[in-house]
Amino acid sequence: MQNMKINHAQKGFTLIELMIVVAIIGILAAIAIPQYQDYIARSQVSRVVGEVNALKTNVEDGLMRGATIITGYTDDLTKDPIEIALGYDSTKSNLLDSSAGTNGITINNGATAAPQIQATLGGDATAAVKGAVVTISRTAAGVWTCAVDKSGAGAGWKDSYAPAGCDAS
Repeated sequence: MQNMKINHAQKGFTLIELMIVVAIIGILAAIAIPQYQDYIARSQVSRVVGEVNALKTNVEDGLMRGATIITGYTDDLTKDPIEIALGYDSTKSNLLDSSAGTNGITINNGATAAPQIQATLGGDATAAVKGAVVTISRTAAGVWTCAVDKSGAGAGWKDSYAPAGCDAS
């Protein structure tokens, strides 16, 4: 009988190799998931600030035309306040709390040249930022400032969620 060579070449991975790979993936996930959640929260606050900032142009145009921006909109819940006040169309955000003002946006001090535009985060916003209020204020001189009131936000709020140029209080 001839001697047959048996080939014992390894095929596949051993159990210990698979366990090491799973452990590495677990460690990476433990680091990446909280970072991703912070990224989502920051991007949602920045998006709302951008959406509210987009209304500044309409408010400025209305003030230049002598329009009075009325507060306390309750007559038409299908439109944003600026649309009702100045006749502009605007997009509704899924990140705003629709119970706080009309579609989550409130315009205050409309009879003066120093209005405030406020947006309360809610809707599809993450739990850490729900309840935070973004306020864009205009002085009588025409200078706009931004502030984020975190007092209504969840326990997970971090000051880093407020975008640059917006004070977190």
